[in-house]
Amino acid sequence: MFRGSIPPLPTPFRRGRIDEEALRRLVERAIQGGSHGISVGGTTGEPGTQTLEERKRVMEVALEQAAGRVPVIPGTGALRLEETLELTRFAKEAGAQGAMVIVPYYVKPNQEGLYRYFAEVAKAVPDFPILLYNIPGRAGVEIAPKTVARLRRDFPHIVGLKHSSKDLEYLSHLFQEVGQDFLVFCGLESLTLPMMSLGAVGTIAATANWLPQEVAKLTELALAGDYAGARELHYHLLEANEAIFWDTNPIPLKTVLSWMGLLEKEWRLPLGPTTPEVEERLRAMARRYRLIGEEA
Repeated sequence: MFRGSIPPLPTPFRRGRIDEEALRRLVERAIQGGSHGISVGGTTGEPGTQTLEERKRVMEVALEQAAGRVPVIPGTGALRLEETLELTRFAKEAGAQGAMVIVPYYVKPNQEGLYRYFAEVAKAVPDFPILLYNIPGRAGVEIAPKTVARLRRDFPHIVGLKHSSKDLEYLSHLFQEVGQDFLVFCGLESLTLPMMSLGAVGTIAATANWLPQEVAKLTELALAGDYAGARELHYHLLEANEAIFWDTNPIPLKTVLSWMGLLEKEWRLPLGPTTPEVEERLRAMARRYRLIGEEA
C-alpha cells in the first residue's frame, strides 16, 4: 500500500493549454528522484480552473509516463458530487492505483453531509483505494476524526487521509478513532517529520518537485525509525519547505521550476505572478539548494 514521498505535481500550461511534454518531464523527474508515487490534480495542480476533460487528460498523461513504476493517486474531488463521481470513476478505469478526494470546499457542509458525500464516492468505486483530503484552510471545514472513523468502518477501501493542517492534535485523535494502521500523509511540507513521528506514513509535499531525492530520503529514514537522520534532512529542507508558501501555492513552485527549465511560468487566473521581492527571495533560495546556477 502507499508509503513515502508522493509529490503533488503542478499542472504545466503553455499559452493557456496543458503542456503535456512538460508534465511528462515532471513525472519522470519525480520517479528518477526516488519518489514513491505521484499525484496530479490536487491543490498544487490547479484543478479548480480546469475542465473535467483537462483533468482527465492530466491523469492519462501521468499514468502513461509512470507506466506502472510507482503508484499514481490523482486528486478527483470537486465541489459538485456528480463531477467527483465522474472523475473518480475515470481514475479507476484509467488504471490509477487510488484517488485522493478533497473535502468539498466553499459550502462548509456539516459532518453528516460530509459522511454522505464521501459515502456516495466510496459506493461508486468499490474496492478502489480512496484517500480523504483534509485541508480546512482551503475548504473552510474540517472532516472530524469520528466522521473519518465512521466512513472507514462502512467502507474499508477508504484507506487513508492527507492532512493539510498545522493541527497535530487532530492526528492523535484521528489515530485513536480509526486505528494506527490508517494511512495518513502529511500535506504541509515542514510538518512531514512531526507528523511521521506520530504515525503518518509519508508526505504529499510540493517541495518534492524541487528536491525529490531529499524528501524521499527523509520519509525512508522516518519509516525506518532513524529520526536523527530524518531530523538532519528536516532542517536542511526547512527553507525550501517554507518557500512553497511565500506566495499562494503553486506560484513559488512554478516560478522556480520555470528557472530550472522544466515548465513555463504560467498559471490560470485568478492566480498571477508573484512580486519582484518574492522572486528575489526565491532566486536566492534556489541558488542555495543548487536548483539553479549563480548566473540564473
